[in-house]
Amino acid sequence: MNIQPLAAATADPTHAELAARGFCFLPRERSLQALGGLASFADWPEFAASWNDLGLDTHMADGGHYRRRRHAVFSASSERGIERLPDAPHYQALHYNRLNGGIERWFLPVLESTASTSSFLGLFAYAQRLFSALAPEVQRWQVEAHQFRIEAQPGQPGLPTPEGVHRDGVDYVLVALVQRHNIRSGTTTIHAGAAEQLGEFTLTEALDLALVDDQRVCHGVTAVEPVDPTRPAWRDVLVLTFRRAEQIMAVELG
Repeated sequence: MNIQPLAAATADPTHAELAARGFCFLPRERSLQALGGLASFADWPEFAASWNDLGLDTHMADGGHYRRRRHAVFSASSERGIERLPDAPHYQALHYNRLNGGIERWFLPVLESTASTSSFLGLFAYAQRLFSALAPEVQRWQVEAHQFRIEAQPGQPGLPTPEGVHRDGVDYVLVALVQRHNIRSGTTTIHAGAAEQLGEFTLTEALDLALVDDQRVCHGVTAVEPVDPTRPAWRDVLVLTFRRAEQIMAVELG
């Protein structure tokens, strides 16, 4: 699949929408306008194909074998740009992840051949530009990149968010759909808290984007099921989480 960008928009209305509502859904046409000038997406086929080489998530407290992933950590700042940091575990407090939180979770690292694609760097640069505009006081972000594949089988739905409606414990989140194959559902829901729902949308096309202010709203994704139970079924997404690096340093220093 060769995705060509549309002409760059003179202004990104996503900034105002995300600031006002705490979340934003960008269907592919809008995301390509927003991403214009940041990436050609000529290498999208190679980027998307890297989801065929993820490792099984062995930390699922529900015993599920439906999630595959890779993970990487980056630093992002206007002075030094995007820098990959040494591989590190993914950690969420139980307050944020009731199912799998409270432990250090190691995953296979994102391949350098994936992280160096124009597609990956374009999505990263857009997220950095948008989130930095919303929080101009932040000098440096710590960014975690997650490649997720959620697989569904007959009678065994795949759970994109097995922990339920939640926050990630970061500042901002970008979710980019890479591919849906033979699945139904997978609807993203946005909530003011555990109960009150503010909106919902479904990522259906490559480069549909969900943008979330994680400090203000919670989110969840409904289970996916195969349309044709005789064929493989999966949902591939890239998730980029942005957290203020100075907050991390303050916690580490006590």
